[in-house]
Amino acid sequence: MGTNPVLVVHGGAWAIPDEFAERSILGVKNAVKSGFAVLEMGGSSMKAVEIAVRALEDDTVFDAGHGAVLNADGYVELDAIIMNGKTLAAGAVSCIRNISNPVAFACSVLEKTPYVMLTGTGANQFAEKLGIPQVPVEELVTDHAKAEWEQYRKYKQTVKSLFNTELVHDTVGAVAIDCEGNMACATSTGGITNKMVGRVGDTPVIGSGGYADNLVGAVSATGHGESIMKVTLARLILFHMEQGKTPEEAADSSLHYMEKRVHGRGGVIIVSKTGEWTARFTTKRMAWAGIKEGVLMYGLNPGETIQEIINPPK
Repeated sequence: MGTNPVLVVHGGAWAIPDEFAERSILGVKNAVKSGFAVLEMGGSSMKAVEIAVRALEDDTVFDAGHGAVLNADGYVELDAIIMNGKTLAAGAVSCIRNISNPVAFACSVLEKTPYVMLTGTGANQFAEKLGIPQVPVEELVTDHAKAEWEQYRKYKQTVKSLFNTELVHDTVGAVAIDCEGNMACATSTGGITNKMVGRVGDTPVIGSGGYADNLVGAVSATGHGESIMKVTLARLILFHMEQGKTPEEAADSSLHYMEKRVHGRGGVIIVSKTGEWTARFTTKRMAWAGIKEGVLMYGLNPGETIQEIINPPK
């Protein structure tokens, strides 16, 4: 079919402090380039979103994989999802410990089991069986995350107050359409600092943290997990697109609905089955980047879009 491939990534919607701004932009640009290289060579959207999200997980400026935050017991618990828009096959993992690339593990769940989601101990045992290396907590946790955890424990701040101040690192994600018109999404997170042990956010929940369907589009969401789950944000956006809204209109009306109905803020990246794409958010900032037809676009602040020509389209 010859669809023009598109890849969009985000590095989480929150009040990104200025000291992280430049690294966040650099991180999403690097990730979108590495994922798009897969699409340019005729690779699948599934591979492209996995590669892009792995790049974000490996970057300590984001809270997923390396750079993850600590839960109330001082452990790292990670969640991820990947979904194939052609078959609606999905793989998700939640509350997994000490694995540096949760998205790759979510892929294994999709490819090697008949299930959609594995969680906790069972997931970790399966990872061991597959020979996925466990890394020490120290390798995943930055000094910044440790300091943040100590601070929250001292003041016993609640997860809700953290979200209201938007001081929370969040999630990373990617959406893509490949040359064959197949779509995919992937989302990965290290959660919220000092979250209750066993707390799972929206990220690995199908239809909330992400959804992909060749008939409509692909979405990856970020923001206040509980709010996103209550409105099944990713699926809600695709529902609006099925009704004829553009990705931008669908994103804005869904994010507005989430804020009005459950007082939650967040952000989304979307690509439609025709290759239209957008990145929208209601938080103070969201690092995002997208590539289509040789043009790289990226931004961090509301209403900001910076454009770079990369390769002239062949």
